[in-house]
Amino acid sequence: MFVDSHSHIYSADFSLDRDEVITRALEAGVERIVLPNIDSSSVKPLLDLTDNLPGLFFPLVGLHPTSVKEDFRKELQILEYWLGKRKFYGIGEIGIDLFWDKSFLEEQIEAFVTQTRWAIERNLPIVIHVRESFREVMTELRKVYTPGLKGVFHSFTGDLAQAEEIIDLGFKIGINGIVTFKNAELSKTVQQIDPRHLLLETDSPWLAPVPHRGKRNECSYIVMVAETIAQLQQTSVEQIAEITTRNARELFSI
Repeated sequence: MFVDSHSHIYSADFSLDRDEVITRALEAGVERIVLPNIDSSSVKPLLDLTDNLPGLFFPLVGLHPTSVKEDFRKELQILEYWLGKRKFYGIGEIGIDLFWDKSFLEEQIEAFVTQTRWAIERNLPIVIHVRESFREVMTELRKVYTPGLKGVFHSFTGDLAQAEEIIDLGFKIGINGIVTFKNAELSKTVQQIDPRHLLLETDSPWLAPVPHRGKRNECSYIVMVAETIAQLQQTSVEQIAEITTRNARELFSI
């Protein structure tokens, strides 16, 4: 059995065949799917999907760093309202993204710190988006960090030194279809990380694993991620599934 710890299956990319995608996920052994939020506009579709299949889907709430613009404080107010109204299993996805646009760095930092404090106050895990920003994220995270804060660095693409920093903080490392790409450095890094520190994720509809690279991703493809990790670590898919499923259940209390 698998947990997809990061999927946007509530998005419009699945509007025409969402039921079929869910069926394929269940047939592949995906027993739980964690739904990270993007901004105020995605809360309702995310919660609607959760309400339809509450034993399968587990919602998070947060403001994605690429959605941080001039009105980010208003966005945070809306999301904090929802946080007080409904049950969420974590804060995410949050973080800093300097790949697309660096002009809102200060706003991204404020949003990240604010939402991390929400997590600390409510004893919830955080799901961190890091893109071209590992040092900035770690700097801000260490400033606000308190014992007991936990979470996952989603879509990890860093080196072993960065992985060790994450593990030293007590955080998990999210691995998705990128590990199946021809990226010798990431493969070498994943090879050296104890699976006790890993979560499996798809980030669907993005980052589909080989042989589906470039196409829409879906939750059932988590199996290909697990198979690649098992090959790299010279163990069985069943072992990777068992350990990472336990990790996800414990982190998100699901």
